[in-house]
Amino acid sequence: MRIITPGRFLLLLLLGGAALGLYRLLQPEPVPVTLARATVGPVTATVANTRSGTVKACRRSWLSPASGGQVVTLTVSEGDRVNPGQLLLELWNEDLRANLELRRRQAVTARAEARQACALAEGARREARRLQTLLARRLVADEKADQAETEAAAREAACNAAKARTAAAEAAVEVSRGELDRTRLRAPFAGVVAEVNTEQGEYVTPSPPGIATLPAIDLIDDSCLYVSAPIDEVDAPRVRVGMPVCVTLDAFPEPRCSGRIRRIAPYIQEREKQARTLEVEVELADPAEREGLLPGYSADIEVTLERREQTLRIPTEALFEERYVLYYDPADSRLHRREVRTGLANWEYTEVLEGLAEGDRIVLSLGREGVVDGALARPASEAGDD
Repeated sequence: MRIITPGRFLLLLLLGGAALGLYRLLQPEPVPVTLARATVGPVTATVANTRSGTVKACRRSWLSPASGGQVVTLTVSEGDRVNPGQLLLELWNEDLRANLELRRRQAVTARAEARQACALAEGARREARRLQTLLARRLVADEKADQAETEAAAREAACNAAKARTAAAEAAVEVSRGELDRTRLRAPFAGVVAEVNTEQGEYVTPSPPGIATLPAIDLIDDSCLYVSAPIDEVDAPRVRVGMPVCVTLDAFPEPRCSGRIRRIAPYIQEREKQARTLEVEVELADPAEREGLLPGYSADIEVTLERREQTLRIPTEALFEERYVLYYDPADSRLHRREVRTGLANWEYTEVLEGLAEGDRIVLSLGREGVVDGALARPASEAGDD
């Protein structure tokens, strides 16, 4: 048996200590990483708009009189509610009123003349029938009977002409009434007056062809509102009418998720220096979620394409190259690159079909220096599950 002397033992201790110190000196410092766990929960595949959408009214009319003239009557102000057919403004039209009254009187005269002519025609026809009866009994000359027949036919023609003049006079009344109506602006539907761009006494003119001018009155039907938003053309084939939608507005903190796609444009919009997009319209089904909406609000939409309630998921930010994660192994405190097969995904969560198990810890802080496959790591923090 070999005996270790105290001197040799001390030397071995010194050598062991030196080796341990050298090992610790050469051993790299563990990289602090933020971790998250693979959990079971819902994952939704969604599509969002590419540019900000807009809240719009189902009906909105920029109204102006059909003819030019001076405003003599302005019955509404901004914010007023109006009913269908209600008079909004009227232009000076005394000459047209007088012309309408003239046409009405002419129509009355024409009807009276028609009654007179037709009464004479009826009398002439009775006389012609009477003479025909006498002619059959040889009590009157043929010439007299022929004259009576001719007179009856002439009177009937005069009656028909008088009726035609009456119809023309009544049509002239309608023409004059239409000319008068062109000076009156009425509400085409119930709504709220959003803007009034004229004053009593001002002169208004209709817009020339191809040149847009300010409307006299902007009328909005705020009983029906929807969101119009563009989505990228690559997502267009997956979108269908009736799909559920969440609407987010800058003016309100909470999203409104009772939305459904009510219409999809039948064409792709092409705008210079912008991506080609498909316009979709979203209607909120819950009346409570429609409260407070105003036409013109900016809005973002998120269309739900598919949803799975209980599936293995990881934060989307933990993926790199679309199919890899860095798995943290507590046994050796190292990071290991692992390939996963994914399913549904959105900006928050991605479904994992293969490659991980529930509870596995993966790295979120992928951009941190030193976070690579095989690196020694220590958990700095761990993201909680929602």
